[in-house]
Amino acid sequence: MTTAGSPFLRACRREPTAVTPIWMMRQAGRFMPEYRAVRSRLSFLELCKHPEAAAEVTLQPVTRLGVDAAILFADILLLLEPLGLGLRFAAGDGPVIDRPIRSPADVERLPEVDAADRLAYVLETVRLVKRELSGRVPLIGFAGAPFTLASYAVEGGGSRNYLRTKGLMYAEPVAWHALMERLAILVADYLNGQIAAGADAVQVFDSWVGQLAPDDYRAFVLPHMQTLFRRLTPGVPVVHFGTGTAGILELMREAGGDVIGLDWRIPLADGWRRVGFDRAVQGNLDPAALLAPPSVIREKVREVLAQAAARPGHVFNLGHGILPETPVDHARLVVDLVHELSARDLPAFDGPAAGIAG
Repeated sequence: MTTAGSPFLRACRREPTAVTPIWMMRQAGRFMPEYRAVRSRLSFLELCKHPEAAAEVTLQPVTRLGVDAAILFADILLLLEPLGLGLRFAAGDGPVIDRPIRSPADVERLPEVDAADRLAYVLETVRLVKRELSGRVPLIGFAGAPFTLASYAVEGGGSRNYLRTKGLMYAEPVAWHALMERLAILVADYLNGQIAAGADAVQVFDSWVGQLAPDDYRAFVLPHMQTLFRRLTPGVPVVHFGTGTAGILELMREAGGDVIGLDWRIPLADGWRRVGFDRAVQGNLDPAALLAPPSVIREKVREVLAQAAARPGHVFNLGHGILPETPVDHARLVVDLVHELSARDLPAFDGPAAGIAG
């Protein structure tokens, strides 16, 4: 069975849909008891590296929540492990990079990596999920963006101010650009491997890029994002996502992507106007809204849909990942509400011509 006519892929192409498609970032995760049951027998990294188990948790929200797309269960930082940086996940502290990049010499020492070979277990998960989905909904592959990967690699983990990252960027621009170029090519090759394995669309997570001023994004990130997007397999929809990005939306559009992610810090209508109606958008319910009473959730969902105004090209999502405290019934309610409140006859909107952006 083919997924080409699915609401999610049609929305990515800015084609009219009978309902607004919805999926949720981190929809396969700690808020679901089915996921916690799998995690009780495997560490996080073990789960990522066990294709059968990773496929199982990828599929759980498709069945339980009724979302319009599955997203591969993996982690954005898996690419850092074959670079010899010592990735591990510490309980309560998140990811830790044991051998962070702190100097030009550290950048020069990075090995050449064949992503498809070293992350073959991820590609096997893609193949297993595609087989099990049997065309029910599309599968989204993903990877971390170069800036976000570089930030983790330089900081040695998460950070509030990204002082080491910005310090390397400002003080050693040649090394910084060499690192970003290496990561851009590696990410593109990794995503192309996922596409070859069966992913119907891919998302590039630039979770921390909102830490940058627009001029710094233009100088230190934009060229490398353009390299990444140019190298991706043509014709496959690409979602370009970041948080705290209200100041750089126009630059994200310039960087590339068919669908631009919007977080909850900007009204969806304003964000879409700035991105341009020749791009699709994804978002942008505040994840905390799912902790509210059902009556409040209904109004919040209605507000986001009203901002989209039934224009072709809206993929409903949260502004960031679903929170672990979220009741499963509330997540299912959001999916049902989006479908109920957005139902319409086709065509819904006489908008711009559809198609994947160049």
